[in-house]
Amino acid sequence: MARVFALWAILLFSTTIVVVALLLLLTNGLSRNKRNWATQRIFEGWMKVFFVFTGVRRIFKGYEYFKPGQVYVITCNHRSYMDPPLSSIGIPAPNRTIAKEDMARIPVFGIIYRRGSVLVNRNSEESRRQSYMRMKEVLRQGLHMCIYPEGTRNRTPQPLLPFHDGAFRLAVEAGHAVMPAVLFYTERVLPTNKTFYFWPHRVEMHFLPPVEVRGKNIGALKEEVTAIMKQHYEAHKK
Repeated sequence: MARVFALWAILLFSTTIVVVALLLLLTNGLSRNKRNWATQRIFEGWMKVFFVFTGVRRIFKGYEYFKPGQVYVITCNHRSYMDPPLSSIGIPAPNRTIAKEDMARIPVFGIIYRRGSVLVNRNSEESRRQSYMRMKEVLRQGLHMCIYPEGTRNRTPQPLLPFHDGAFRLAVEAGHAVMPAVLFYTERVLPTNKTFYFWPHRVEMHFLPPVEVRGKNIGALKEEVTAIMKQHYEAHKK
């Protein structure tokens, strides 16, 4: 049955992606701010259709922590390929995600991928430097920056992999608070150890109180956010 669901999910994704790409192209003539909001609404509508018709129920908690006019560096745990689709539309305002540039070369999908991402080639020091500068620009534009500080999917039974410094260096240098976000059950929909497998299951995204960066160095901030996310994951994982 999981393979039947996988076939249906692929067909649904591949048929709707063309419509989404066309809608995004139609927004090119808008001002930057209007284009960002239009992109967010298009993504939200697309993923609502996808999640509903694949039987994946979404639960979001902690929206009250978003303050009007505030921009955050949002850190998420990473256990599945389902994480970016959930987090990108779960954040209730225009945002960007750091992402590998290889996927941007896929025809049609690349249009969508580029619109929602800051691309990076992790094998290139120059690409990493440029992507870091683009993330700062994203924050200056008033968009949230969503980062997975583990750097890769967590395939272990541990709650979290060790965090890299990038998200916390960005927050400290840009002067924006870090908002931890914890994802649950995405690995039950798209497990890391199975291919051509999709299973309808509820997924959750919990936003936690922002962590201010004033007076903190990168190491202290990383340690604090790691502890908060780990404690929340262990307390709420069923």
